[in-house]
Amino acid sequence: MKYHLVLLASLGICLEVNAQSTVYQTSPQRSLDEQLELFDKQLFSASLIDNQQIQLLPLSSEQSRSGKLHAAMSALQLESPDGPGLMKSYILENGNHPTVATAGLYMGDHFFFKRNYKEALEGYALVDSEKLDTEAKADVLFKQGYAYFQLNEYAKAAPFFDQAKGLGQPISYDAYYYSGYIALKDGNTQKAIADLQIAAQSNYYSGKVPYLLAAMYYQQGSYEELISYAEPKLTSGQSLDRKEMIHLYLAEAYFAKKNFAKAAENYDAFVNARKGELTREQVYKGGIAQFEIQNYQRAADYLKVSASSSDELGQASSYYLGHAYLKLDNFQFASTSFKAAANSDFNKEIQEEAIFNYAKSNLQKGSFQAGISGLDEYIEKYPSGKYRSEAETLLSEALINTSDYLRAIEQMDKISNKSPRIREAYQKVAFYQAMVYFRDQKYPGALAYLDKSLAYPVNKDMVLESHFWKGEIYSASGDLNAAEKSYKTALDMGRTTSSAYINKSLYGLGYAYYNSQKYPQAEQQFKTYTDRMRTRNDKENYDDAMLRLGDCYYVQKRFGEAERIFQEAISERNTGVDYAYFRLAVVQNFQSNNNAALANLERLISNYPNSLYLEDAMYQRGQIFMEETRYSEAANSFSDLINKKPNSPFVPYALEGRAVANFSMQNYDQTVRDYRTILDQHPNSASSETALKGLQETLALEGRSGEFSGYLENYKNSNPGGGSVQSLEFEAAKSLYFEKNYAQATSAFENYLRSYPQTSQKADALYFLGDSYFQLGDKDQALVSFKQLEKEPASPQRIRAMHRIGSIELEKGNYAQAIPYLETSTQNARSKVEEAEALEGLLLAYFETQKYNQVISTAERLETLDGILPESKPKALLNKAKAQLALNRRDAAEVSLAILVDGFKTVQGAEGLYLLAESYSIQGNFEQSNETIFEMSGPFADFGYWYGNMFLLLADNYQKLGEDFQAKATLESVVENATDPEIKAKAQAKLQSLN
Repeated sequence: MKYHLVLLASLGICLEVNAQSTVYQTSPQRSLDEQLELFDKQLFSASLIDNQQIQLLPLSSEQSRSGKLHAAMSALQLESPDGPGLMKSYILENGNHPTVATAGLYMGDHFFFKRNYKEALEGYALVDSEKLDTEAKADVLFKQGYAYFQLNEYAKAAPFFDQAKGLGQPISYDAYYYSGYIALKDGNTQKAIADLQIAAQSNYYSGKVPYLLAAMYYQQGSYEELISYAEPKLTSGQSLDRKEMIHLYLAEAYFAKKNFAKAAENYDAFVNARKGELTREQVYKGGIAQFEIQNYQRAADYLKVSASSSDELGQASSYYLGHAYLKLDNFQFASTSFKAAANSDFNKEIQEEAIFNYAKSNLQKGSFQAGISGLDEYIEKYPSGKYRSEAETLLSEALINTSDYLRAIEQMDKISNKSPRIREAYQKVAFYQAMVYFRDQKYPGALAYLDKSLAYPVNKDMVLESHFWKGEIYSASGDLNAAEKSYKTALDMGRTTSSAYINKSLYGLGYAYYNSQKYPQAEQQFKTYTDRMRTRNDKENYDDAMLRLGDCYYVQKRFGEAERIFQEAISERNTGVDYAYFRLAVVQNFQSNNNAALANLERLISNYPNSLYLEDAMYQRGQIFMEETRYSEAANSFSDLINKKPNSPFVPYALEGRAVANFSMQNYDQTVRDYRTILDQHPNSASSETALKGLQETLALEGRSGEFSGYLENYKNSNPGGGSVQSLEFEAAKSLYFEKNYAQATSAFENYLRSYPQTSQKADALYFLGDSYFQLGDKDQALVSFKQLEKEPASPQRIRAMHRIGSIELEKGNYAQAIPYLETSTQNARSKVEEAEALEGLLLAYFETQKYNQVISTAERLETLDGILPESKPKALLNKAKAQLALNRRDAAEVSLAILVDGFKTVQGAEGLYLLAESYSIQGNFEQSNETIFEMSGPFADFGYWYGNMFLLLADNYQKLGEDFQAKATLESVVENATDPEIKAKAQAKLQSLN
């Protein structure tokens, strides 16, 4: 705004003085001139004081007025309280004197520029504007209008602006502008337009007026006028005030006219200016405009903001947001958006479509369980809905792919007239559920669901597979006759197919015959199987089948063929090569080819120190040396076994063998020692009677027969006759144990050990006692018994007790104490089952004690025993990955986790998927983390805790990506659907913090 001050250089006072005259030097005029000089120098206090002295001088009337006027002006400048009073008094006292107008203007301008508009108006009211020239008149009229404007008294301001407008002065443009503004406020559109358009002719207002006129057209809903007026202004290149608002008004106008391209352009222009915020409704319109021009990513940027509240606008925003994400193939985001829309009932039509599209988008992203839930909800809620037919078709397809098989079967059981697609789906889903039960060793359930699958024999290959798996289940249950029938059925069906399950059935049937001791039939199946698999890249169970084929020949005493098969297994580097060496040596021994047998046993002993057949080989070697009458080598071989494997069940036999070897070499003292060891430490072994007789004979040869009576008495005590009380008590206690009557068994064994503390059956009794307590859940008492057995001499029962001690300590959380027991158990395992059980325990103990390198090596060893125990390999992979993460070997861990997730749809796989996604998130790869969850989480829906954690992580990732709407929708879904209370509580807490 321009304001023009009236300078006070001339006050209209004419003084006829002569500064050079002598009279002047002594006249009052000199004092007046000095006062004026002080005023001009802005020494207002001095000027005011001088005036008090001057007024005492003999002054003319003009001189008196001049002094009083300067005094009043000085008082105003000094902000003296009496300043306005002095000025008003001067004006009132001097009536029509020419200086009165100047005085009024001075007082008005003084207060005007200090924004004291009320005082300014009082000053201007003392001015007769008609006596001013045109420029001054326009100026004072504008200032009066402006003062009223600033006081919000628009009705009083308008007349002054109207008067100033017509005077044609530069300040008239200001008057037009403010007059137009007041007319705009008053709704006087015609006057507002006329005044503002004239104001816009000035350079100063040309950039200010367009915003006001655009706002006026917008408020009136005059969209055509707004567009025709504002669009040229924006494209003119002119500098405009509040240009962003003009864009916004244009955006709203174009949206109303359904010109979505121009609307989108102008909404973006407003947003990009970063000078204001759109309302939620305007954000929604911006999103719809972008959606209509198929700019779906930009549409999503708008709509996810307007979708943030649970109201009608939020529902509509979520609905269109879901469709935008569908167009972008972002099915996960589409799913959460449609879910948010479906949860609101403001618009029933949108709600129906949102439920259907929620289900459909979940199917598209592979979340079949969520998809099925959505379709169930739709069909139940809208039995006559416009998408019902499509929903039923989608449901039948989804049922095939779901991991919630029981629910799928329940859904299909409700359909009385099953279509061909449903029948096919039923066959598959029932089969998949049977496999879940088989995995969990729930064999009756597995058989029942295989029968359900067979009730709809649509897919012939699956029928064959079902019979094969029935054979597997019957074999695992010990019903070998039923297993044979199932395998045969599968083979009969598959003679015209190339199904992989034909070969699996050959292998399974071979084992069914083998375990039934039907060796000729087993031989036939294993022979056919190995012939088929020999040249294939994926040989499946070829290595094992070769060894069983060799065993079949061996049992049938076809030693030449057995030898050939075991030799072949060795040359092919069979995974069971240690067993092949052992069996080859046994076969060669039967063929009297003892040198070759000994050589193969040596290879086994030297090259495979951890083999389960090491003890067998060491004992067999000693036996062959005995056959060869190489007694010294036999004695050394037996000593090797006794010293290196003191807990081996072969020890009593090795002692007997060494005793015989020494007897043959006339080393009678050593013979006596070995026989005594058998009788002292292994009194119940099968060798004890032989040892007694051998001891009698050896002592007689040495003339020491008197010593024998003591051993004979001990032997009788250790091996009482069948009718003795001690024997009856022990056998009775054993019977209770094997009948699983553990409570009574504990009492029986406690009584037995109290009655016969030195019994030779002490090791057996202590083990049975400890295991009875263990089976009853009394781990503390079990530990007492097993610890007692630990103090006893080496025996198989002692090794089993060591494993039990390790397991109990593990369960109690005493991981460090468990480790040495489990390590001993692993080293002395007599079967792969025992080894796998001990390794599983060690895996946990090492992990909990942060021995991560040992975790990795133990896990890799357990991986080689895949299939021995349920879920042993996934446990190994999971613990290995967690150890690798702890050691910051993230790349290796991610490889282990990927193998786990891909291969095992178990609880370990579920945890593995969470850890894999978490690893990506920790590294800042939030998108990759999300994609991992989207693509792989479906099969793990049954594992509520880890499945829920995946989606909590998903919500965290969304927050870090700035996708708060998706984070909120995900958490709401977790709260609604989570089955685990802990997960639900976590989701609620996160949701509360997000809100």
